[in-house]
Amino acid sequence: MSKQEKINAYRGSLVIPGGRIGVLLVHSLGGNPVELRFVAQGLARQGYTVYCPLLPGLGGGTDTSGLSSWQDWYAALETAHDELKAQCDVVIVGGISAGSMLALRLARERASEVDGLLLFAPTIWPNGWAIPLHFNLFALVYHKWVASLMRLRQRAPYGIKDERIRNFVIDSFKSEGRPLEDLFGRGGGLVWEFKSLARDVKRRLGEITQHAAIFHPREDDQSDISNAFRLQRELGGLVEVTVLDDSYHMVTLDRQRSLVVDRAVEFVQRLTLKIEEKAAVARLVKGKGLAE
Repeated sequence: MSKQEKINAYRGSLVIPGGRIGVLLVHSLGGNPVELRFVAQGLARQGYTVYCPLLPGLGGGTDTSGLSSWQDWYAALETAHDELKAQCDVVIVGGISAGSMLALRLARERASEVDGLLLFAPTIWPNGWAIPLHFNLFALVYHKWVASLMRLRQRAPYGIKDERIRNFVIDSFKSEGRPLEDLFGRGGGLVWEFKSLARDVKRRLGEITQHAAIFHPREDDQSDISNAFRLQRELGGLVEVTVLDDSYHMVTLDRQRSLVVDRAVEFVQRLTLKIEEKAAVARLVKGKGLAE
């Protein structure tokens, strides 16, 4: 982490200051902003202000009691969005995996204040090839207290195809003194809340009209590419999909992370140029109206 990033790190969040165009990125279920650091740095190099908040309850190790709800996660994201809007004229929102569902909900509820979407391996439901078949039984759980009795554990390759990167992530957890259960395990209550969030989002996808860019691996071990195709089909705005051929679920960390960053930057540049051109036309029309 650079000195500037360390100065602006706040309670586990990552903030990289820049110009009046901001990008708000949401980490995964049980994850943290480190998952998005490579993308955040790539965007920041172009002069954008980037904010990757650690959302209490959604972040690994932030809800040991298991009492948080998806509404709590969303409220924390709204607060982060307010903070970024106070500094930026344009805000693009994104997320990885489960974080993408929160980004989509924010885009729906604050349509006039979210200017675009960046979705990395978006997950409506975990159905990748490494998800155990018995996990499907979780869909039959209708009460959180029942779900809380369960403990769901991921299995290799844990979303990362590159073995060197996977081992680096595992070693980082060990060096921080964090239990590997935080990395590989998910409490049933946490998953139940995510299921409720996804249900809220997917029933109103057509109301989300912002231009969106999706990055999804063809061989996603955690979230099948059908998740991305459903979003492409049902979202109400223009959707671009980049299919990655040499990554697993954590596309912002895995082998093709540089490609993901390059295309994310290019998308933000095109989108903001379009917004600026539209604003210029509006000013011109307004000026002519006043002159008449």
